[in-house]
Amino acid sequence: MADLFDTEAAEPVKSGPRPLADRLRPQRLDQVIGQEQVLGPDAPLGVMLSSGSLSSLVLWGPPGVGKTTIARLLADETDLHFVQISAIFTGVPELRKVFEAAKMRRANGQGTLLFVDEIHRFNKAQQDGFLPHMEDGTILLVGATTENPSFELNAALLSRAQVLVLKRLDLADLERLAQRAEQDLDRALPLTGPAREALLEMADGDGRALLNLIEQVAAWKVEGKLDTDALATRLMKRAAKYDKSGDEHYNLISALHKSVRGSDPDAALYWFARMLTGGEDPRYLARRLTRMAVEDIGLADPQAQAVCLQAWETYERLGSPEGELALGQAVTYLALAPKSNAGYVGFKAAMALARQTGSEPPPKHILNAPTKLMKEQGYGADYAYDHDAEDGFSGQNYFPDGVKRPVLYQPVERGFERELKRRLDYFAKLRAKRGPG
Repeated sequence: MADLFDTEAAEPVKSGPRPLADRLRPQRLDQVIGQEQVLGPDAPLGVMLSSGSLSSLVLWGPPGVGKTTIARLLADETDLHFVQISAIFTGVPELRKVFEAAKMRRANGQGTLLFVDEIHRFNKAQQDGFLPHMEDGTILLVGATTENPSFELNAALLSRAQVLVLKRLDLADLERLAQRAEQDLDRALPLTGPAREALLEMADGDGRALLNLIEQVAAWKVEGKLDTDALATRLMKRAAKYDKSGDEHYNLISALHKSVRGSDPDAALYWFARMLTGGEDPRYLARRLTRMAVEDIGLADPQAQAVCLQAWETYERLGSPEGELALGQAVTYLALAPKSNAGYVGFKAAMALARQTGSEPPPKHILNAPTKLMKEQGYGADYAYDHDAEDGFSGQNYFPDGVKRPVLYQPVERGFERELKRRLDYFAKLRAKRGPG
């Protein structure tokens, strides 16, 4: 999608009414609201412009935060010809024409800033097509993406461009934008203080969305000022940004997982609810909750896994929205359960040791000997039957001959693992007492 103050490469038509967002498009970089972390004097773009050496860029951020505007103004600041394309509508033939035109400009002494909106929509081959033209200076590439470049863009392209992260506009930024809009409209919005704040929140950090909302409100013929309820009646709250297959999906499940791991039930319930209201499949959440029980709680609370499976089954029987309550209760239980990743760490260590030792056979004394030949080979010889030993524990070695006994599972002093640690320590003392063999 186009960003805040997006325009076509061609000169805009002057006739007819112009949308508020078009009228308020910044003419200089210092007029851009927000994004000081990239535009400030000591920030990446500020330093590049002051030193006169602008490199190819990837602007990563949500819609409506100024990606297109910044790209256009960078071209103005550096006297580069601005060309804008969208990866959604541009194929290989169109790209060839863009590159040829840029080569002609370069031959005539003018550079080209090529702005590619939704650059992550290009496939690997198309992304690779930019590389030679970036390297020989035919184009200076500025790509815009709402998705994580680490996952969506080729390593070769990323190595030739600097990634700048743009942030959603906060309430202070949106208020500045609203005041700028009121100056253009030459009148204040007919809203009470709480209603004005509600309007800013409706924009959800998107500057273009706010300007569109303001344009609607400014067109109303009302007496006095509208309160929050009247505003909510006339305007529909924007749906929260959430792409079940995109970057926001992974951000929110990460927030949920880390809130559970951090034993914060309130934060965990919040992120769980955010995903549900965004349209996430509750079955996906049930699967991830079960993973959290296994990975972050483990044997510190063996009940946690059962709680998740029961909540999952309850959801399957009740469906939405009733079954979601059972999943929410599982979230709370997991957040408050004692935490241990000892089982997870032990399993990974065992997998690494198994790969390292290859095909080492078990020691012969624990192998069965159903044939005479196997008995003659020493299979089963000197096996100590644990039930015949003192305390039901023989202390024999069960690792391959020549493999030094490792310590893979190290329980913590929390929850039920405290008891498991006591048992491990008990067997370790018996093993040391009885010696190898």
